[in-house]
Amino acid sequence: MTALLETRALQKVYPVRAGLAHRARLFAADDVSISIERGRTLALVGESGSGKTTVGRCVLRLEEPTGGDVLLDGSSVTGLRPPQLRRLRREMQMVYQDPLDSLNPRHPVGELVAEPLLIHRIVPKSGMRTELEGLFRMVGLGPQHVNRLPHQLSGGQQQRVGIARALATGPKLVVLDEPTSALDVSVQAQIINLLRDLQRTRELTFLFISHDLAVVSLIAHRIAVMYLGQIVEIGPKNAVLDRPTHPYTRALIAATPVDHPAERRERIVVRGEPTSPIEPPAHCRLVPRCPFAQPICSQVPADLVEVVPGRWTRCVRFQREHENGVWEPAS
Repeated sequence: MTALLETRALQKVYPVRAGLAHRARLFAADDVSISIERGRTLALVGESGSGKTTVGRCVLRLEEPTGGDVLLDGSSVTGLRPPQLRRLRREMQMVYQDPLDSLNPRHPVGELVAEPLLIHRIVPKSGMRTELEGLFRMVGLGPQHVNRLPHQLSGGQQQRVGIARALATGPKLVVLDEPTSALDVSVQAQIINLLRDLQRTRELTFLFISHDLAVVSLIAHRIAVMYLGQIVEIGPKNAVLDRPTHPYTRALIAATPVDHPAERRERIVVRGEPTSPIEPPAHCRLVPRCPFAQPICSQVPADLVEVVPGRWTRCVRFQREHENGVWEPAS
């Protein structure tokens, strides 16, 4: 299958002031290279501040990348002028983390879903009501919800409206930024099931941003793990969750609650404060916190290397041990 979305060494750097006269750079995203096949889901996971949302916003050109490239269907997005980008907006949309914050509280939700249809001249005003009712039914809402204000809906209903608005233009790619984190657990499951059904019926491609591995395990086909602006591991979902190669991935999995009290999971703790994203070192950024760190981890650049087909890791120690026939770092 061919990739619908591809980023190549994507970088987003913000200038910051580090003293009275010295200016430094904050690397929010650094050398991020991912690809998503058409009709599949890549989950971008990591703790808060790791750069996940920045990558999603750069993909959609809501933030201007500092370096690298973004390709949609083989065509570069980063070099497009505003008129060209506006036409492309129909093909890539976003669902935001907090559904209420993403909806204008002064307008009925039907007007908010109709807005992209009017902007892109997809549906005439005469046929708008029929189109809106169809979109609302698609996401599990009824015609009675069209004229309601956002505060008159539950959190799950608000997020369904956000999904309907994102799908109104018939996009190929949808970036989902923590779409279930503000919802109750039971509602989370409903939204995940809805997204899976919509992906199957409409052949959608998802970039799913989350910190919750339990949610990711239900929807993702592949997982990319981010730490301090960099991808530290990429691979198929089951391979990453069952046999992680990077210590940070192992720590994330260890922190996930177990399904049953009798179940035991490897306990890995990363202690201390994260390395500053301002002018970070070339070596592994997890070194100060990594329980498996060795001197070599601070001596050589931490590059993302394909250790087996389809599995990439940024762990120098693992790469060396894998070359010697050892699959996992010793604990």
